[in-house]
Amino acid sequence: MQEQTLKASRQENNLLILSPTGSGKTVAFLLPLVENLDPDANHIQSLIIVPSRELGLQIADVFKSMKTHHKVTVVYGGHEVRIERNNLLNPPAVLIGTPGRLLDHIQKGNVDLSEVNTLVLDEFDKSLEFGFESEMIRIIDRVPQVQKRILTSATQSVKVPPFVGMRDYAKLDFSGEQVPQQLSLKMVRSLANDKFEAVVKLLGQLGSDSLLVFCNHKAAVARISELLKDREILHVTFHGDLDQDQRERALVKFRNGSVKIMVTTDLASRGLDIPEVRYVVHYQLPQKADAFIHRNGRTARMDATGTAYLVLAENEALPKYLEVLPEEESLEDSHVPNEPEWATLYISGGKKDKINKVDIVGWLIQKGGLEKNEVGMIEIKDFGSYVAVRKDKVKGLIPAISNEKLKKKKVKVQVAK
Repeated sequence: MQEQTLKASRQENNLLILSPTGSGKTVAFLLPLVENLDPDANHIQSLIIVPSRELGLQIADVFKSMKTHHKVTVVYGGHEVRIERNNLLNPPAVLIGTPGRLLDHIQKGNVDLSEVNTLVLDEFDKSLEFGFESEMIRIIDRVPQVQKRILTSATQSVKVPPFVGMRDYAKLDFSGEQVPQQLSLKMVRSLANDKFEAVVKLLGQLGSDSLLVFCNHKAAVARISELLKDREILHVTFHGDLDQDQRERALVKFRNGSVKIMVTTDLASRGLDIPEVRYVVHYQLPQKADAFIHRNGRTARMDATGTAYLVLAENEALPKYLEVLPEEESLEDSHVPNEPEWATLYISGGKKDKINKVDIVGWLIQKGGLEKNEVGMIEIKDFGSYVAVRKDKVKGLIPAISNEKLKKKKVKVQVAK
């Protein structure tokens, strides 16, 4: 896909890329974007519009990993405008942002998009679905010099909106089949209309592998979360009503393995960096086939295998869009899933304090007495860091390092809530 996208970009100015989540689409559209960057320019050359802050941050991380030496800046709601404004004083080569925050910076005169030559609308159908059409129209009006446009989506049945200005374009379709060969579909029946007990049994049956429980509405996520808390089943939730810090902590814990269960809406079905999900559980089935495909795209990615479970009430019918009948599986009484071996610590120092992963590992080993294999995934944000450590080491670790400076900075350390 990446090779074909780069080749097509050299022949066409406008591209529409259809590809499922987790397929390498980000690198696919970044390759032609990077190829068009001028190292001597001192203005914003490429603009990437995204539907969510998480997707924007993920694209920025991928861009930085490409080691291009070009500056990239991300702007999004929930982030301090002052910090973003200061970052924009020295214009980045690549600007990534959510529509609302981008328009805010334009109106305040913090950005000049008049010389942008490459425009990317990543997951553009989600931006439209979230109601950002008017903002996107006003932003695109401010990029008169655009020569190359790249639109991406994980949905086959999308229409390119007229305001993008793409009358002619090359379509690259890598969306594939509805149910990939490496994905197993299974169905479990609840003996009652309330499916929660069936979900609890299923969670216990699936053991300690990572899984996503999908609901159609935020209210359902909240209800299931409260019931899981009553059963003392460790989990995180993810949906649009959570603030930035809550969503960030949920993703960090799920990524680093300190929490194995995430209960979520379709917000987590696309555009998030969530690797190695073994199971997808449909607590509520979506109304549309596209949503079903996107949810299932969280497992069985690339060459990996995975399983999607459909939880149905006693008399609930299978959705009409389902072309492959799932295998029925019986539920057995099972124990509460085992808790993960890892816990997540929050450290009040980050990128703005010039702290990196090597600093944190060395600090935890030298001052905290940990072994290297007792330190897990580390994620460093602007003003704080998250690190996974062996859960049985936390009790002794926090007192050992609480008065020790990290890179000459006094930091607070606590278990991430």
